[in-house]
Amino acid sequence: MLVASEDTPTRFCVQGGLHPKHKTPIPVAWVEIGKNYVGFHHMGVYAHPDLLEDVSKQLKARMQGKSCFNFTVVDEVLFAELDELTVKAFEIFSKQPFMK
Repeated sequence: MLVASEDTPTRFCVQGGLHPKHKTPIPVAWVEIGKNYVGFHHMGVYAHPDLLEDVSKQLKARMQGKSCFNFTVVDEVLFAELDELTVKAFEIFSKQPFMK
């Protein structure tokens, strides 16, 4: 089950399950408003980088590090692609034993 662990004017975080070793909630995804951009941190692609195989070059160009997508302007096409990617990742996460 996913729950919102933070909901502030500059950060929204969703977590779920318990870390297998530490038994603490796992942050699954979060949005953070920075000074010059909005970042979407996506632990699904961190845990399963193979999810990025079908991602467009345009969306990959927005990546910072292994799991963060940064945006400075609204891009509905890339947001739709990111939405599809997020759904795929959540489907994988939901099948993991630590999410039960």
